[in-house]
Amino acid sequence: MFSLQNKKAVVTGGGSGIGKAISALFAKQGAEVHIIELTEESAKDAVAEITAAGGKVFSHACNVANQKEIIATFEKIGNIQILVNNAGIAHVGKVDNTAEEDFDRIMNVNVKGVYNCLHGAIPHLRASGGGVILNMASIAAWVGIPDRFAYSTAKGAVMAMTLSVAKDYMAENIRCNSISPARVHTPFVDGFISKNYPGKEAEMFEKLSKTQPIGRMAKPDEVAALALFLCSEESGFVTGCDYPLDGGFIKLNN
Repeated sequence: MFSLQNKKAVVTGGGSGIGKAISALFAKQGAEVHIIELTEESAKDAVAEITAAGGKVFSHACNVANQKEIIATFEKIGNIQILVNNAGIAHVGKVDNTAEEDFDRIMNVNVKGVYNCLHGAIPHLRASGGGVILNMASIAAWVGIPDRFAYSTAKGAVMAMTLSVAKDYMAENIRCNSISPARVHTPFVDGFISKNYPGKEAEMFEKLSKTQPIGRMAKPDEVAALALFLCSEESGFVTGCDYPLDGGFIKLNN
């Protein structure tokens, strides 16, 4: 079950965190994985680990916010069966203290970047006779998260794009779903805590962990496991759905 043999998968932001876990698991299950990162250096560790484990992986330096670069990269990769839109950046702030340049930066990567990859990938999915698209949304698209105005706005757009693409390409055998994680323990989280709460890292990690009713953050491997299901043949009846992976955050946080 959950085999990706003879599948070619593109994972944006596949060099670290959730994207790295997805890339590694997909390769383990037989996929030829193509990681898109801003620089070759960003994908270096992931490529080395996947190759050492016997997986087939390639990396491509490309800015997802640049449509010409994305189209050229997808042309180079060729026909694909799976696209995982995982690349994204974070921002802390309310609407009145979010600068225009910060808002534009979030929109360029988290919204336009997803659009660019969808735009670039659809012809190659179509040429393969169909396939699967998985977008990384967030619980911020579902509920109000303090100080996350721009990020929440962007992830709401990603969820809407998921529905639109699922509807528009259903007849072409292209499925589209999304995952909405709560807090996931990645190197980004550790960096955020050390930067903003020096000397209080352990205390803040515990506090952030307990914002999930289950009492801890998710592991990247847990997100990857759900991604594998949604991109495998076993989920062939699933499209136009968002899957909160949230430790009870949306429904049980009261």
